[in-house]
Amino acid sequence: MDKSKLMQKIEELSMNALPALQTQIYDGWVLRFADGYTKRANSINPIYSSNEDLKKKIMNCEKVYFERNDRVVYKMTHQAKPINLESVLEESGYVLEGTTSVQVLELVETEAPNESNVMKYDHLHDDWFNDFCLLSHVTDDDQTHLKKMFENIIPKTCFMLLTDDGGTVAAGGLGVLEDEYIGLYNIFTHKNFRNRGYGAKLIRNLLHWGKENRAKNAYLQVMETNAPALCLYGKLGFEEKYTYWYRTKMKE
Repeated sequence: MDKSKLMQKIEELSMNALPALQTQIYDGWVLRFADGYTKRANSINPIYSSNEDLKKKIMNCEKVYFERNDRVVYKMTHQAKPINLESVLEESGYVLEGTTSVQVLELVETEAPNESNVMKYDHLHDDWFNDFCLLSHVTDDDQTHLKKMFENIIPKTCFMLLTDDGGTVAAGGLGVLEDEYIGLYNIFTHKNFRNRGYGAKLIRNLLHWGKENRAKNAYLQVMETNAPALCLYGKLGFEEKYTYWYRTKMKE
């Protein structure tokens, strides 16, 4: 698959893997709303052809988002449409934030990983959700929104927890499987268990679950400033295919 097709494929998969609470299609742009929880779920995704006057369209989007929130967020790639969107947003006062590496791994036949102390759930489970919110410092208000988003995932899922020999949760993550791609999301490792191989073990088990369910490729998204995660994913064979970033503007 060429780069442009792969980019659109993963952008679509990632929207399905973390569904917004509400979505609106506007002249080729996907407008997502989740009551302010995360930029990704509250962003404009300009991934399809656009025909309306660009500056008018940007102003219309600002009106919609400013009425609901304090900022407008565009999730940008090098394929954002129209092609002059990046420059127009910059001229209009939109600030660049959160450059993120999108990485892909082709899955090959390997031996089954060590599954000791691994718990798997095929739906959102309270144990997984509570541990994730605790380790990720998700506020009580945001937990309500996030739980709805997880419950609204349509593709096949695997919520996974990894414990140490004493039963303490060491790591966790989510695999979302759609169209022979497994996306890895919400990968977390308890601060007391970092640099001990738990993260790698968790990911290998998620990848193996994906392969068992006919996935041929895996993808993930990682901030370019997260050096430890980039190192881990590189050792596991993931390679960057493209980047995305945000353009944001606060309400005046």
